[in-house]
Amino acid sequence: MRVIDSHTGGQPTRVIVDGGRDLGTGPLAERRELLARNHDDLRQKSILEPKCSEAMIGALLCESPNPDCAAGVIFFNNTGYLGMCGHGTIGLAVTLAYLGKLDLGWHLIDTPSGVVRVDLNGPDDVTVENVPSYCFRKGVKLTVAGLGTVSGSIAWGGNWFFLADSAPCELSRDNIPQLTEAASKIKRALVEQTIFGADGGEIDHVEFFGPGQSPGANSQNFVLCPGLAYDRSPCGTGTSAKIACLAESGRLAPGDEWVQESIMGSRFRGSYRLDDDGNVIPSIAGTAYVFADATLVDQPGDPFGRGFG
Repeated sequence: MRVIDSHTGGQPTRVIVDGGRDLGTGPLAERRELLARNHDDLRQKSILEPKCSEAMIGALLCESPNPDCAAGVIFFNNTGYLGMCGHGTIGLAVTLAYLGKLDLGWHLIDTPSGVVRVDLNGPDDVTVENVPSYCFRKGVKLTVAGLGTVSGSIAWGGNWFFLADSAPCELSRDNIPQLTEAASKIKRALVEQTIFGADGGEIDHVEFFGPGQSPGANSQNFVLCPGLAYDRSPCGTGTSAKIACLAESGRLAPGDEWVQESIMGSRFRGSYRLDDDGNVIPSIAGTAYVFADATLVDQPGDPFGRGFG
């Protein structure tokens, strides 16, 4: 299995470019379900520890049934499958450029959450125009063990997010364990109190915010992803969800820039436009760098070939 590894703002992406599975030619959402149901060993063998850190996001390169798309992709992580991944799409575009399969300019990429546009501004610089994003509910209140009453918004940015109105402590690298614990408790409380996104969608990302820590940054965030791994980047879908909430509240106008800083200090530049139906279409710009071009070996008898179980 040939893989190309990159990182986007510190968050790694492993693109499987050869040796994947035959999932047919149907829509990407259907192929994602087929991969999860019948071929989850691919995810296990490619990104689980001890082969990777928990932060690694996998991306299976596919052909899209849409002839206008340059490629299709299915994203997955240490616990399951994603609809969309902003940092991963930036990493995918840079990987395709590295392979000589993507020229500078704009291209369409098919994902299980819908078709997105990527603008390859340079070999390492990409802007992703994401799927339509929106604030689903505001002023949601949760009773969370050890935290008391927690309020926030539920928003869609390609994945479902709970955006907390306040953080339980200062956003800093030293406080990552406390932030992780608090976000995990909120995630459990959402399930226990039967709070979901549209059509019963699981809210599987939790996001805290604080003041930007470097000049020009509007905000710093901490994002806990499914599988209880935190995002080292500012999170593309999370920034899209934030932009949708800012747009809904009138705090960010179309075309204005929002600079989102991650817990590690990396940045995404975000903005949005309104489509003909008035939907918020976020754009997320960032950089990614390829750091490995490798062949994974599935050696018979390896007790941890599919992770630690």
